[in-house]
Amino acid sequence: MRYLIIAALALMTLGSCKNLVPYTDAIKTKYNLTDEQLKHLQFYVSSPIVLQRKVTAENNTQVTAGKIKIINGEKVEEVVVPTGTKGVLVKDDSGKFEISFEKDDTYFLRFGTNPNRFQSYVLLASDWHGKVGTVTYVGNKYFTSPESADAVLLIDLHKISNYQKDARVAKGRKVN
Repeated sequence: MRYLIIAALALMTLGSCKNLVPYTDAIKTKYNLTDEQLKHLQFYVSSPIVLQRKVTAENNTQVTAGKIKIINGEKVEEVVVPTGTKGVLVKDDSGKFEISFEKDDTYFLRFGTNPNRFQSYVLLASDWHGKVGTVTYVGNKYFTSPESADAVLLIDLHKISNYQKDARVAKGRKVN
């Protein structure tokens, strides 16, 4: 009896697991997702994203999004988006998504397709030097950490499948 209860709990746990897959335009097409539906879709980040910028007294830089750290004797503002952080679509600008992982829509990062990553939506930067990119976040320029270059947008395919199952489909009618 005890093993039966454990097996039932294990099955319930496995049944509720997330099926996170990289988001692509093929998924949008396959599930006929509209722009409005995309705004209600939960996104996740696959790898940690770490943004850093120098804070200097001479340009009166204010800390806007992160925490201050001292790195090599310099004040550095750091923003960390850990693996698995939930995000929402703020804007779809011609296939380039602005995804917010923070409290309001002004805090967003841009993602777009990468043909070298199976058309997955990856973190976009205005410039890449190796694996270090330059991104704009809350109006300020930040440098990304090397592991940020691997960040991909993920979605829970299980939830999309359930969403599709809940959609009403007309069965048709026969003439009497």
